[in-house]
Amino acid sequence: MSNAYSGAEALVWLLDSYGVRLVFGLCGDTSLPFYDALARGRHAIRHLLARDERHAAYMAEAWSRLTGRPGVVEGPSGGGATYMLPGVAEADGSATALVALTTDVAVTARGRFTLTELDQAALFRPVTRWSEVVDRPEALPRAVRKAFRMATCGRPGAVHLGIPFDVQQGTVPPEELWVEPRNQQWPAERPMPDPAEVERAARALREAERPLAICGGGVLASGAEAALLALAERLDLPVATSISGKGAIPETHPLAVGVVGSNGGTPETRALVDAADLVLFVGCRAGSVTTERWRHPKPGEVRVVHIDIDPAAIGTNYPTEAALVGDARTALEALLAALDPMPSVARRSRQEVTSLRERKFAAFRERALSDERPIRPERVVATFARLLPADAILLCDPGTPCPYFSAYFPLARAGRHFLSNRAHGALGWALPAALGAALARPEQKVVAVMGDGSFAMACGELETAVRLGLPVLFVVLANGSYGWIRAGQKTRFGGRYFSVDFGPLEHAAVARAFGLEAERVDDPRALEPAVARLLRASGPALLEILCQPLEEAAAPVSEWIA
Repeated sequence: MSNAYSGAEALVWLLDSYGVRLVFGLCGDTSLPFYDALARGRHAIRHLLARDERHAAYMAEAWSRLTGRPGVVEGPSGGGATYMLPGVAEADGSATALVALTTDVAVTARGRFTLTELDQAALFRPVTRWSEVVDRPEALPRAVRKAFRMATCGRPGAVHLGIPFDVQQGTVPPEELWVEPRNQQWPAERPMPDPAEVERAARALREAERPLAICGGGVLASGAEAALLALAERLDLPVATSISGKGAIPETHPLAVGVVGSNGGTPETRALVDAADLVLFVGCRAGSVTTERWRHPKPGEVRVVHIDIDPAAIGTNYPTEAALVGDARTALEALLAALDPMPSVARRSRQEVTSLRERKFAAFRERALSDERPIRPERVVATFARLLPADAILLCDPGTPCPYFSAYFPLARAGRHFLSNRAHGALGWALPAALGAALARPEQKVVAVMGDGSFAMACGELETAVRLGLPVLFVVLANGSYGWIRAGQKTRFGGRYFSVDFGPLEHAAVARAFGLEAERVDDPRALEPAVARLLRASGPALLEILCQPLEEAAAPVSEWIA
């Protein structure tokens, strides 16, 4: 490459060479050189204009989870950088590869009360694996290479790179322009666990009488579904998942337990966890939700084998008999190989799991047939379970959608078909994330389910959905309150409801004003026809469902059940 590039042109060249085809973001004064380079340059990058930097980051994060390629989000200095933080934090907490690019005031303007100036490196450092502001144009290519390397190697996560205005306009030496192709996808590396630990894990699993696997998002990130299924069938091993791990095994399989924990778990799934004499954690950090605050299973009362790419996740919450530090797929394949010489195991796991599922769904089916008004959440879940195609992508916000759909919506196929923002659980995630999902999987139907509180935080992106013509179905469960907090006030604070209710809103009317096809349903008998109609919509559509308040419902949330 003989011609000199400006910093902005070099950034576009580097992104294009890393295979970036979508950049999500929002324009600003400090981004003008970068935008001009995108407009003038010869590249294959498409810029997707969002209406809010937070939403742009959510779009990029969901897109990355479904493609296995680093998502890229960009935004300007000042408010743009601060607005981006929630999405960057979610990506890093959920181990999703995300490259966050912010432009900044000129290096020469620092410390002079320049509009939008702030310490971007310090701002992003607590919510990323690595954060840096580039001070010299010649250092930009090295920083971009480091950003993609840090995002995709080891435990994937978010990184931040700040690029000042004058760095974008400076000159980059041509010899600095090269990339590392292996960092175009994640995981870029697949480290192998220690063979001695693999042998120790194999012996422990062979000896256990009632083993149980609890799988997190690391299984899906690694593409380890086939290896997990082979191990489960080899050992007659029941497989439960966290919410992020939903889809690690087809939930119709005889060994599939479903989601466990305080959000989406049920008394039946908890009983199976408590009965286990060995728990195999796979790509799961054994955090507070999955283990019901480290009570199910109880530390020290069950043998633990732990597989994780992050060594810091192993042994933090549970004493560990065997620690397999490595990629989930390679670790499971190594474990299978170690088990091959051992005799097969005969257990009654399939019958026990079948009985568990029957008990778990019995009360659910009864409520799902109810004609009560407001419409029960169980009726909503059962309707979508009947009508959605098996390869659909379902995104659920916190509140009413997440526990109900994670517990009772059975995924017939393994893989990423269910997404929720479980790192930080911020409202307003599902609507913009669904746009990233639709761009990642254009051949599959995408449905985003949210409460009315979430809708109000993100509804500006309905314009983006219409502008792009994305056939996403948005579902709003409307009950006029921040239902999760209201339910907590009922169960833990004597029903003293305070500052959790808001006024009524015609969500379908709002959607129609943006140009969507939209309907409002308050009769349970009208629900299924409305869902069927809107699933056939050629563009974005919205269904508003007047839904039972969460504090009145029988949600699969352990502290409320207790």
